Amino acid sequence: MNTITQPDHIIDEVKNLITYSITNPDVEMNYFNTMHRAIIKKYFEAKNIKINYAEQTVEMQIPVGNRQYTNITFECQNLQRFLKACIKKDEKSLEFYQSLLTHYNVTHAA
Repeated sequence: MNTITQPDHIIDEVKNLITYSITNPDVEMNYFNTMHRAIIKKYFEAKNIKINYAEQTVEMQIPVGNRQYTNITFECQNLQRFLKACIKKDEKSLEFYQSLLTHYNVTHAA
C-alpha cells in the first residue's frame, strides 16, 4: 500500500473520502460515523459528539476553559461542506488524516 505524502494530496483524499461517505448512504454509516466524529473532535477538541444524519444536526461538548465543557447543538445546512471545513493543514492534523486514510484503505499511486 502506498501512503500519501504531499500535504495537498492528503487534504484532497480526505475531502474525497468525506464526499464518498456522505453521498453513499448505502455503505454502512456506522463505519463512516466514526470518521466524521473524529474529524469534528480533532477540529473543535470536542467530546461526546453525536451526528443526526436525517436532521443534519451535530451535538457535542466543546472546551470553554480548563477541563470545562459546554454543550452545543446546531443544524448543518450541508453536512458534507461542514466536515470539509473542519480540515486543517497543520502538521499534526496531516498525520492524523494520513492515519485516517490508511485506516479506510485509501491509497494514491505515487
